[in-house]
Amino acid sequence: MNKAFLLLGSNFDEAPFVLKKSLYRINYVLGKLIDVSNVYKTAAWGVEDQNDFYNQAVSIYTPLKANELLASIKSLEVDLGRVESFRWGPRMIDIDILLFNNEKLLEEGLQIPHRELENRKFALQPLSEIAGDYEHPILRKTIADLLKHCKDELNVERLN
Repeated sequence: MNKAFLLLGSNFDEAPFVLKKSLYRINYVLGKLIDVSNVYKTAAWGVEDQNDFYNQAVSIYTPLKANELLASIKSLEVDLGRVESFRWGPRMIDIDILLFNNEKLLEEGLQIPHRELENRKFALQPLSEIAGDYEHPILRKTIADLLKHCKDELNVERLN
């Protein structure tokens, strides 16, 4: 079994419901849920003129390899109502692989650890809640330490 850390995000009106529905589907389709962070609300990043995002980190055990997990995630996103739009645009659901075991991968369409993880507070905050002691396989710093030193000034508000 492989251990993966995922970040879920949505900025549609029904975002909290979409995240809950996503948890059920992840557990059913991708692997066994191990841990789930609280939900966090953050202003949109990249393209700011859109609804706030709701984000949540999860960890799973999965029998899938990293590239298989990515393909399954893309299919799951479509099943959950994702429609492709422009980069950093609004989305019903976005599921990113943040970490996969302690692996370092750089393939077409897949980079693990997720690129720019250490610079994105909206990802580090919920990830730190469930994996604060987990060490970034390239930077060799814990997720909690990366969050502490993150220069991203975006407000990340815990909702529950």
